[in-house]
Amino acid sequence: MRVLIVKTSSMGDVIHTFPAVEDARRNRPDVSLDWCVEEAFAGIVALHPAIATIHTVAIRRWRTSPLGRGTWREAAGLRRALRDCRYDLVVDAQGLAKSALVAKQAAAPIAGFDRSSAREPSATLFYDRRYAVPRDLHAIERTRRLFGLALGYEPDFSGLESGIVPPAGGSNFVGEKTAFLLHGTSREDKKWPVGDWIETARLLVGRGMTPVTTWSNDREKAIAEAIAQAVPQTVLVPKSPLAEIAAIIGRSVLVIGADTGLT
Repeated sequence: MRVLIVKTSSMGDVIHTFPAVEDARRNRPDVSLDWCVEEAFAGIVALHPAIATIHTVAIRRWRTSPLGRGTWREAAGLRRALRDCRYDLVVDAQGLAKSALVAKQAAAPIAGFDRSSAREPSATLFYDRRYAVPRDLHAIERTRRLFGLALGYEPDFSGLESGIVPPAGGSNFVGEKTAFLLHGTSREDKKWPVGDWIETARLLVGRGMTPVTTWSNDREKAIAEAIAQAVPQTVLVPKSPLAEIAAIIGRSVLVIGADTGLT
């Protein structure tokens, strides 16, 4: 049985899906799992060994030129690639109209949340199988329940495993007592004051740990450099692919962050 997972974004939502993937791997070894994800997060999805094929979408980029020839060409290419795989089932784990539209391109039966459970009820119009999952549950449990209902097993909620394997690398930046400071956030209202990050770095040094931080844009770079300037023991990791950052995080003894993503 070949199954396509549709969970395109955001980073935190993608990572929250890993425990459901691990459940499926353990309970349904006969199922081959593929994933359709936003191009920026493909490196994160690749961390899970159970994902056989990764299809990428560029919805965020396509929105800037919805009528552009390149946009239509890439969208058509995605449609062909999905249909060529001849999926037995598509699981829309996002529950949005945009994810349902992506799922529809595979021309296979679609499983998803029912109208009372989906984040956008209109998405359920595209589904062939609809499942009730309480909306007040944590996103991780909601997704685990959806996968279990769609694939016919009962998740074991006594444990929680992501199944991801940190890639090799990152050893040049990781010591025995490395603490990774993830100050970057997806929204301004999630940000922590720079002064608090500096104080945290000082406390870590006082406990014999080495603060490590990085950046993904110019604003984050300014914050990272401010931390390193105030606390010279801080190691600055240059802007790097997500998989390389994940390798460093996987070898750190402590991670402190202000957003769900990599934290």
